[in-house]
Amino acid sequence: MKSSGTPQATARTWSVGELADRFGLETHVLRYWEEVGLLAPERDGAGRRRYGPDDVVRVATILSSKVAGMSLEQIQVLLEAGASGRGARDRHEVLTAHLAELDRRQEEIDRSRHMTEHALSCRAHDIATCPRFREHVADLVDGTRTWRDIHPAKMLRDSRN
Repeated sequence: MKSSGTPQATARTWSVGELADRFGLETHVLRYWEEVGLLAPERDGAGRRRYGPDDVVRVATILSSKVAGMSLEQIQVLLEAGASGRGARDRHEVLTAHLAELDRRQEEIDRSRHMTEHALSCRAHDIATCPRFREHVADLVDGTRTWRDIHPAKMLRDSRN
């Protein structure tokens, strides 16, 4: 039987390089996330970063959220909602906006899938001459929708190049 006075085992910690390797990241990514406030690792006596188990979960949460399409700003709100006093309202707003964006993207995926399936089965050699295919682009042709409406992030990226 253990005595109640025995010290608990020290939790495992990871260096910045070890943690980056664990997730397949470059170390500068973890440093940047620290710079913008997403991570706050402990420091050892020599000032080197030491990441604990909670930091590992936090990195996994950041990565999972990024895969889900969230921005670092959105992720920061989610991670800080309780700690910073921003509260459930900000968290709810971020998640609601993200769901709306996912719905918009899903509609575009469905539309793209339908258009691609039609193009695949269409007998026209030049798809732009197919009357049924033209229905898929009619809103772009008549101006009721623009390319920016379809993919605003891509247009912004393209306009910077």
